[in-house]
Amino acid sequence: MKKTLVISALLLGAALVPVASFAADGDTDRSHPKAFVKDSAITTKIKSKLAAEHITSLGRIHVDTDADGIVYLSGTARSQEAIDRAVEIARNTEHVVDVKNELRIRKDD
Repeated sequence: MKKTLVISALLLGAALVPVASFAADGDTDRSHPKAFVKDSAITTKIKSKLAAEHITSLGRIHVDTDADGIVYLSGTARSQEAIDRAVEIARNTEHVVDVKNELRIRKDD
């Protein structure tokens, strides 16, 4: 009886070790979801400021923010002034570390 109990306990313990280590690996980094929410919030703030300024259609200027607070602007605008204003808006948004401008002028938009 004792031998069966010991073997059962060892098997159960061996079965739980991989589960415990997997849970520890996946749950220790809680910063990732927060970073995603922060990045989304920055992107949303910039898009709403661009829309309020009527710089250009939001469909033409794409805004993306990475985990480090770097904003990427891509797409097209009607003038260099519009591009400069979009970059300025992005730079002056809270929590933005840097702005990478990949906007191009496209007159026929």
